[in-house]
Amino acid sequence: MLESMTGYGSAERAEKGMKVLVELRSVNNRFAEIGVKLPRQLLARELEVRELIRGNFQRGKISAFVQLQLDEKDEQLPVTVNAAKVRGYKALLETVRREAGIEAPITLDQILRFSEIFEPENSILDKPDEIWPVAQSVVVEAVEKLKEMRRKEGEELAGDFTARIAEIDRTLAEIQVIAADNLETIRKRLSSKISAIAGRDVEYSRDRLEMEIVMAADKLDITEECTRFNSHNKFFIEELNNMSSGSGRKLNFLLQEQLREANTIASKSQNADISQKVVHIKEELEKVREQLQNIE
Repeated sequence: MLESMTGYGSAERAEKGMKVLVELRSVNNRFAEIGVKLPRQLLARELEVRELIRGNFQRGKISAFVQLQLDEKDEQLPVTVNAAKVRGYKALLETVRREAGIEAPITLDQILRFSEIFEPENSILDKPDEIWPVAQSVVVEAVEKLKEMRRKEGEELAGDFTARIAEIDRTLAEIQVIAADNLETIRKRLSSKISAIAGRDVEYSRDRLEMEIVMAADKLDITEECTRFNSHNKFFIEELNNMSSGSGRKLNFLLQEQLREANTIASKSQNADISQKVVHIKEELEKVREQLQNIE
């Protein structure tokens, strides 16, 4: 299946009081190049993140961004109450009340003045070993979404390639009709010249002149070039429908051969109409070449 090198994939998950967000962006590149930006809690996992991505793509420059946030929906407070200290301070206040001869009861406000009863809760963001399993699964999900987008882009490119090759085939058929008429016109013109020479009282070799006609016609004949061009087009579509590792390079090779045949047809034909149609073919091939740069 044809895959583009450009695409985007993202995923996020809220779990264990935190939210993990992963973004992957991919652009065309000759080789696989992975760039990773991680929060401090996951810096030790950079190699593992790279391998999760690299194992799914052969080519392309892929930038990965991983973010961690506390889950705003998590109702757990970032502090806990030290019950032992609450009891201790309450007992202390009771002692003070008795010693001072105060009859008023101990109140909550009085206990809350002792800030030591509150202790900071260890945040999930301070527990990298608990973060990693969640982050790992989110990276995998983002990779799958990137792959899916690259496949969809590839399908669109395949449709574009198929349409352009069909247009080239149609134009080649028109060129062959023009070339056949052009060749016949040239043969008649040369034959007329032979007849004119034959009507004069001059010495000439008819066999030699006829051979010259054949040679001149052969130099202008583009049948072989058109046949090879059609063959390249056929192989291009076949490779497109059976994409595998290295298919991008094969398609680039076929494209070079198509351009070679187009240039030969233009130079051999010596016909303005054919040259104009070759320009159209080369325009289509150039568009194919540009899009091939995005194929994995």
